[in-house]
Amino acid sequence: MSTTESLPTDHSPFSITDKAALKLLEILSSEASPSMRLRVAVRPGGCSGFSYEMYFDDETSESDVRFDHAVESRSVPVVVDTASAGLIRGATLDYTDGLSGSGFKFSNPNATRTCGCGQSFS
Repeated sequence: MSTTESLPTDHSPFSITDKAALKLLEILSSEASPSMRLRVAVRPGGCSGFSYEMYFDDETSESDVRFDHAVESRSVPVVVDTASAGLIRGATLDYTDGLSGSGFKFSNPNATRTCGCGQSFS
């Protein structure tokens, strides 16, 4: 059995592991607004060219082009803007929790180079 559940490929460019989905649901359950969504974006910057950005947002104007990819996986509502979608197509979002630290991490097959901290890529 795989630990990764892919979001529908016709709607979202990346997949979420079981661990990441459980942690995201835990965080979402503590938010005051039931309309919160995980927003995933790629922005210019970081030491390798692009950096990942993730935050919870309850603005859900479906007519805005930033919301081209709005899906739900394992009850986790996710929004990815059009420009970012192409840069993370095929990537996997995971969550690790261990002695050396915890946090979310993307594994991106499109990255030709990553920085030492794993937060930026090109």
